[in-house]
Amino acid sequence: MGFEELLEQVGGFGPFQLRNVALLALPRVLLPLHFLLPIFLAAVPAHRCALPGAPANFSHQDVWLEAHLPREPDGTLSSCLRFAYPQALPNTTLGEERQSRGELEDEPATVPCSQGWEYDHSEFSSTIATEWDLVCEQKGLNRAASTFFFAGVLVGAVAFGYLSDRFGRRRLLLVAYVSTLVLGLASAASVSYVMFAITRTLTGSALAGFTIIVMPLELEWLDVEHRTVAGVLSSTFWTGGVMLLALVGYLIRDWRWLLLAVTLPCAPGILSLWWVPESARWLLTQGHVKEAHRYLLHCARLNGRPVCEDSFSQEAVSKVAAGERVVRRPSYLDLFRTPRLRHISLCCVVVWFGVNFSYYGLSLDVSGLGLNVYQTQLLFGAVELPSKLLVYLSVRYAGRRLTQAGTLLGTALAFGTRLLVSSDMKSWSTVLAVMGKAFSEAAFTTAYLFTSELYPTVLRQTGMGLTALVGRLGGSLAPLAALLDGVWLSLPKLTYGGIALLAAGTALLLPETRQAQLPETIQDVERKSAPTSLQEEEMPMKQVQN
Repeated sequence: MGFEELLEQVGGFGPFQLRNVALLALPRVLLPLHFLLPIFLAAVPAHRCALPGAPANFSHQDVWLEAHLPREPDGTLSSCLRFAYPQALPNTTLGEERQSRGELEDEPATVPCSQGWEYDHSEFSSTIATEWDLVCEQKGLNRAASTFFFAGVLVGAVAFGYLSDRFGRRRLLLVAYVSTLVLGLASAASVSYVMFAITRTLTGSALAGFTIIVMPLELEWLDVEHRTVAGVLSSTFWTGGVMLLALVGYLIRDWRWLLLAVTLPCAPGILSLWWVPESARWLLTQGHVKEAHRYLLHCARLNGRPVCEDSFSQEAVSKVAAGERVVRRPSYLDLFRTPRLRHISLCCVVVWFGVNFSYYGLSLDVSGLGLNVYQTQLLFGAVELPSKLLVYLSVRYAGRRLTQAGTLLGTALAFGTRLLVSSDMKSWSTVLAVMGKAFSEAAFTTAYLFTSELYPTVLRQTGMGLTALVGRLGGSLAPLAALLDGVWLSLPKLTYGGIALLAAGTALLLPETRQAQLPETIQDVERKSAPTSLQEEEMPMKQVQN
């Protein structure tokens, strides 16, 4: 008897699993609150050089400002430069006299803002850009704050992926909660940009635990038939977090209080772990039979399943554990030791890089759509709901592989079509951006479900850690890719779309998992590529209609 048979006896989908999904909803809501926080946290409001004696009304562009600030090619007053000396304007008497003498023909000298900047606080009372003047020559540091954060997520994915396979999902989830709470509070209390960058990087490392532990911890308690519906249902909590961020950002305009508001929910999350069960699959692979037996009995009671003491005794569970037992600890090298796992791992890292790179390229750029930042964020969150329905129907009937490739292709086409739309057609640009967001979110949802099913239980967290690592590398580079507009205005969109297209092609090389049970061991994965006669001898994984 294997674990699937044990799970069938205690119930593969019932009140126990639904309670588990509900308890693990909070980490899913917290993730977008932190991952997309730079939209508000690092927003750059309208600004200009601080000028002694400037009018108090920021928006009042009078003759005095015309004399002190040069104009950009689009006709707006410069945000980063001022005249070295106040200029007499051509429409004044003095200016007309100087113009008649030819004194205004030469381009007047301009200098950077040596006395700081004045900011428009009508939309944001405070951001890290206004706190530490991360504008103009320092705007790269503003973008880098997101890169540092995702770099932390990248490092954390490696650590949590390995440690959760070694010490358990539940224990490392507690570490993630506590670390996020402590480091989030430290970030909100930052007294310098350096302190903020360090604490946000470490917060990203802590949040990585949520990204790679929650989905496997849910799936490892589910039967094959209900994995899809539970996976898509769980992903809707991310969408809830995206929409909640728009509301919280609208209500809280100061970056410190905003960061505090999205961090404090970790406290009740720590308390909720009292009711979160450890993965019985993982416990059996580690030989913890007594604890696994206790969780399985608890599952049976909540699901209302009577179990036979003879067929479900601790000794019977021990026999199952003997077949699941992991002799040595997992490592990332195990993901590349055998041919099929190596193929899966290489394809998954390309797919995850493309999914993250395109998703955050779209999500963090909410400008130029004809809406304010709050409306855009709310719209981007709302459009994710129909994308979940698309994923649910597609993975059930078209399969995981075609869904993954199709959603990434849709993302690439959205980017490509936006290149053909002129800047004056804001409505069309908005429609294409929303469509791209829907496809990219669908690709993200599918990637979590698909990847969790590809790796065996003994390496599932390690595999998720590897893909999360490379994915967060894509997420960390996405904000910096936006700076390519200094080379060519369309280059960022071309880069985002091209990477998404590459990932779509790579997804087609992965095996389909729609009708397969979760593999338990490396041998289960490799057996699927063995010749038919050998598969029959080794009893292949049972196929179940999903």
